[in-house]
Amino acid sequence: TGLFATFSYAVMPGLRRTDDATFVRAMQQVNVAILNPVLGVVFAGSLIVSLAAVVLTFRDSAARPWAVGALVLVLATIVVTAAVNVPLNDKLAAGVGSPAALRAAFEHTWVAWNVVRTVLSLAGFVSWAIALVVRAS
Repeated sequence: TGLFATFSYAVMPGLRRTDDATFVRAMQQVNVAILNPVLGVVFAGSLIVSLAAVVLTFRDSAARPWAVGALVLVLATIVVTAAVNVPLNDKLAAGVGSPAALRAAFEHTWVAWNVVRTVLSLAGFVSWAIALVVRAS
């Protein structure tokens, strides 16, 4: 959630202020740098923790819906990332076209869907928290 939100309120607004060539080159470099083990652990970890939460709350009728909801929201976040943001990153990485054309095909759609995955991820986190509180009480 924090990573997606940071892109929403800091990274992309900052890059919006740059020229097309700078925007494209910066996003290309960010997209290379972000593919690292930490991101892999965060993505895989969120799914593993969500699955574990569902298993651990399976017999708890009050917490289970929240854990299942968290799992669904985490999966939705991953689907949006894989179906929208990553393909846009790949097209930008290919660099076919002028910087202005590349930016126009990337920026608005990527930013809008990043907001969607931020909201999904945050809702998943809140669902986890509620599941924990309900389970503890």
